Amino acid sequence: MSLQDKHTEQLLEQCKHGNTKAQIAIYNRYYRAMYNTALRIVKDEAEAEDIMQESFLKAFTKLDTFRGEVTFGAWLKRIVVNDSIYSFRKQQQNRKVPMNEALHKVEDNDGIAPDHEFTDIKAQKVLETMKTLKDNYRVSLTLYLIEGYDYDEISDIMQISYANCRTTISRARESLRKKLVSVMETE
Repeated sequence: MSLQDKHTEQLLEQCKHGNTKAQIAIYNRYYRAMYNTALRIVKDEAEAEDIMQESFLKAFTKLDTFRGEVTFGAWLKRIVVNDSIYSFRKQQQNRKVPMNEALHKVEDNDGIAPDHEFTDIKAQKVLETMKTLKDNYRVSLTLYLIEGYDYDEISDIMQISYANCRTTISRARESLRKKLVSVMETE
């Protein structure tokens, strides 16, 4: 166990007893990453800030359910992702745009070649281009490429079938690739 993890465990133990200084220390350690996670999903700074705050509140009030099977950061990130997806779906319902489209099943090989030609593009350009994708493409790619979730986890989070998840990610990658090609051609 690293010194950082040991220190986090001590802080979490203090948080369980209502120590606000320990809560602030935990908040300061994780808030930036959690805000960025929420922002990548909901695409609204104020909403991401609210989600992050609510997720921390939820984590601190439910801290006794944290079993330590994963790191606290991973546990907190899961709360943030779930809250972000919930908020995103709520926004979608208000806009009356269905998040899940009828997608076709795919084979195990999704037919997408590795995007080697894009390895030299700055990460910022890729992230900016991802923001222009359809919402369900952006969310699924964020969870897959940036947050590191696998297809099973993403299908659970987004409440879609495994096949639908694979298809969505495959189509999102293809859409992103085409947009990046277009961006490269205009530069």
